Amino acid sequence: MTELEQAERLYEKGDYIKAVEIFLKYAENGDGKAQNYLADCYYHGKGVSLDYAEAVRWSRSAAESGIAAAVNRLGNCYYYGYGVPQSFEDAVEFYRKAALLGYAAARSNLADCYYYGEGVPQDYAKAYEWYRSAAEQGYTKAIHNLGVFYYYGYGTAQDYAEAAKLFALAAEKGYVASQCAIGDCYYLGEGVACDYEQAVKWYLEAAKKGNASAQNSLGDCYRFGNGVSQDYAEAVKWFTLAAEKGNKFAQRSLGDCYYYGEGVPQDYETAIKWYRRSAEQGFHKAQYKIGNCYYYGHGVPQDYAEAVKWFTLAANAGNYKAWNDLGVCFFNGYGVEINYVEAVRCYRVAAENGSAKAQLNLGSCYLDGDGVAEDPVEAVRWFRKAAEQGHREAQFLLGVCYSLGRGVRKSADAVKWYRMAAEQGHTAAQDRLGDCYYLGEGVEQDYSEAVKWYTLAVEQGFAAAQDSLGDCYYFGYGVEQNYEKAVALYRLSAEQGYVKAQIDLAFCYGKGHGVPKDDTEAARLYRAAAEQGDSFAQGCLAECYYEGEGVDKDCAEAVKWYTLSAEQGEPHSQLALGNCYYFGVGVPKNYRKATVWYRKAAKAGEKTAMLRLSQCYENGYGVKQDRAKSILWFIKAVNADDNKASGPDNKKRRKG
Repeated sequence: MTELEQAERLYEKGDYIKAVEIFLKYAENGDGKAQNYLADCYYHGKGVSLDYAEAVRWSRSAAESGIAAAVNRLGNCYYYGYGVPQSFEDAVEFYRKAALLGYAAARSNLADCYYYGEGVPQDYAKAYEWYRSAAEQGYTKAIHNLGVFYYYGYGTAQDYAEAAKLFALAAEKGYVASQCAIGDCYYLGEGVACDYEQAVKWYLEAAKKGNASAQNSLGDCYRFGNGVSQDYAEAVKWFTLAAEKGNKFAQRSLGDCYYYGEGVPQDYETAIKWYRRSAEQGFHKAQYKIGNCYYYGHGVPQDYAEAVKWFTLAANAGNYKAWNDLGVCFFNGYGVEINYVEAVRCYRVAAENGSAKAQLNLGSCYLDGDGVAEDPVEAVRWFRKAAEQGHREAQFLLGVCYSLGRGVRKSADAVKWYRMAAEQGHTAAQDRLGDCYYLGEGVEQDYSEAVKWYTLAVEQGFAAAQDSLGDCYYFGYGVEQNYEKAVALYRLSAEQGYVKAQIDLAFCYGKGHGVPKDDTEAARLYRAAAEQGDSFAQGCLAECYYEGEGVDKDCAEAVKWYTLSAEQGEPHSQLALGNCYYFGVGVPKNYRKATVWYRKAAKAGEKTAMLRLSQCYENGYGVKQDRAKSILWFIKAVNADDNKASGPDNKKRRKG
């Protein structure tokens, strides 16, 4: 074994100091191989102090002997500015020389320069050719980068299968970036069949070697239970390792774990700390989360203006959730002046990019004419887009549009959309679907099915459904008649301020159905509903004052409530108010005003009002005497249906 060969052996064993002594002797005598080794020692500080200038000097000498590694090293020195002024152009010159000498690393480095456009015009096709050349020599880094080119279609046709093959080849050689990349291919099913367990295997290989991207991806697998049993604590462990290395994706995910209390105690302050670290790197999802924290006051004092700031940053970076939430702020005046037009603009950006929430909000703007001209057809179009993505509120509203014939022809399709929303637990949709079965609208009438859907909504505390299920028990529709259960349900609903339930419960107290008869409680409940503006309740309260039931008799107070009710078009109250004026009860007698209210009630089909109006024309009370008109109204009264008895059940008129 020659002395130089002994030096090479010492170098391989890591005994650099002794090796350098021998390399120096041979290098000074012009041995190119020794010069290259000595340059490498100075370049990496092996056995000598790191000295790039010396590395350049000895690399030049070795390069003159045609040693490709030395030529490539000179390229590195010019590329990074080690020992020479940085010059991408000179780096390319040396890389090209070494590449033509067949040096694989130089071919890969030259490909890098073409990829980034450093020292040469950017040219993916040429980069691809040089990576391919280096990869064919088995150069692992080039194999990986060639996989990247196939994955994204840089300089060649996109080919996930070829990319996965190359990543797998480099991964088997231990190349960490490829281990992470093939993990991604298995996770996403790109170029290979989706296989979470294989993804986890490769992520774990790379993560153990400290690859932050793989650590983050492994955290995702544990968080969502993909390829492993769901384990939030293990997810936090891997997110933390990656986050501390500065991985912005892991920082955001770790923030989520603290925000939702997954694997760690819920801690909004720590969550926002990690969100900020990620946001500082420009990650829009983290910027959006910070906006949410300020919007809800989680981990920071609630500050809508600050929320708008972060939503704007995220939106401008392409976060469509942020566009929607920015629209919400403009619509409601949170942190900004109310601006419906700007809200619509924000909603539209998000909606056109597939945000179901934004599609719902934009549809609502078209339905109500907020920020745009009212256009129910356009509203339905956006509701449908959101509904088809499974958004239950959009499904419900689309059902409402079909029920009312707004923007679409009224049809039984309403039931389909109500059902889709109801099956996702939407309480209003469950209640509406119950109504459809109760009333036989769009489906065959089926009280048992109505009870089923009302019950589901009642279990979630929905006031309208509590009242409706109460109706079923009151009348024995779909269940055995039970006044006590009806009253219990009416009470639950009434306590939530639901007007119809207050009226229905008042009716039960007035009749003694399911509770002891109590006119005072009935009057109290009628008042509660009347003060919310319900015309029927106002008429009932007026009746209480007129008859002195549950309150002191007060005809003037009765007239007040009859008037409020009558002005809203309640026929029975219009008749009663006409009677007050006719007989001078609670107000001075006034036939003219009496006939005004009789006429309104009569036109609404109130039979008694028709008879009263006939009498007025017969006798000339408040109107010019006219026997022909008297006979006409009398005939109308004879042919009119008798008024239906009032009671709890009047869904079509009073259900909210």
